[in-house]
Amino acid sequence: MNQIEPSRRQFVKQAISVLAGITVANTLAQAAMFDEYRAGFSLPLGVCTSYDKAGLLKSLEYSFVEESVGTFLIPDGGDGQYEKNQLALKVEKFPVRSYIYFFPGNLKSVGPDTQHEAILPRADLALKRAKECGSKNIVFGSGGSRAIPDGFDRAKAKAQHIELCQKMAPLAEKHRVTLAVEPLNRSETNFINNLAEGVEIIQAVNNPWFKLQCDIYHMLKDDESPDEIVKYGQYITHCHLAEKQNRTAPGVAGDDFRPYFRALKKIKYQGGLALECRWKDFDSEIARGLDVVKKQLAEV
Repeated sequence: MNQIEPSRRQFVKQAISVLAGITVANTLAQAAMFDEYRAGFSLPLGVCTSYDKAGLLKSLEYSFVEESVGTFLIPDGGDGQYEKNQLALKVEKFPVRSYIYFFPGNLKSVGPDTQHEAILPRADLALKRAKECGSKNIVFGSGGSRAIPDGFDRAKAKAQHIELCQKMAPLAEKHRVTLAVEPLNRSETNFINNLAEGVEIIQAVNNPWFKLQCDIYHMLKDDESPDEIVKYGQYITHCHLAEKQNRTAPGVAGDDFRPYFRALKKIKYQGGLALECRWKDFDSEIARGLDVVKKQLAEV
């Protein structure tokens, strides 16, 4: 009896300790969930602009610049200008997370005169250099390139575009930079106008380095529901934002983005959110835009 009793007491003490630990852990987890809810939602915020604005964006506590393929990665100034851009990155130490304007409208991905043989080496070079610059994404909008000519068979155009994307996705995988398919509103192009149509292309390509761009401005322009973000959330890798009427910066017209932010929060989105806007007073509008977006994110 004397030998058994200490063991029993020890067992009871250990059991109480374990139960107390579980209770404390549960309490801490609940507190963390409450803090997260109370804190709202935050994302890395950036601006689509030239890299010479990096110092200003840094001072305002933005997280990144979103540059242009045609000015930063494959500039008209050639390799010398690209080397200067790389040097600026090293000096400023402010990231270029993503790029817009993948290739120009005269390089046709669909129609009777496709230019796939010119697009593919350009894509390979852009992806290679994006990797060298430590970037995560290239946005694949290029609405002029993919616009289907009047009278041209839409099914054939879709097949042409998928064929091109199936060749580009392995290039993205090789360089480990994601291509983000961007649906554009109907006033800008007549092909891939909503998230569902973007996902159709992505599913046909079936490569993890080929994903979806969510542009809230384009969704607002065509009255696309925030529910589509929830529906296709698994594919979304990057986001853009501007106000609906004139593509102004957040805070100019006073648009409410919170329904779309709630959808992003629901899918646990943690990618970048960049302001891609038309500017009248860049310096003041990016400062106000940052405040507006942070406030609305915190309220969802």
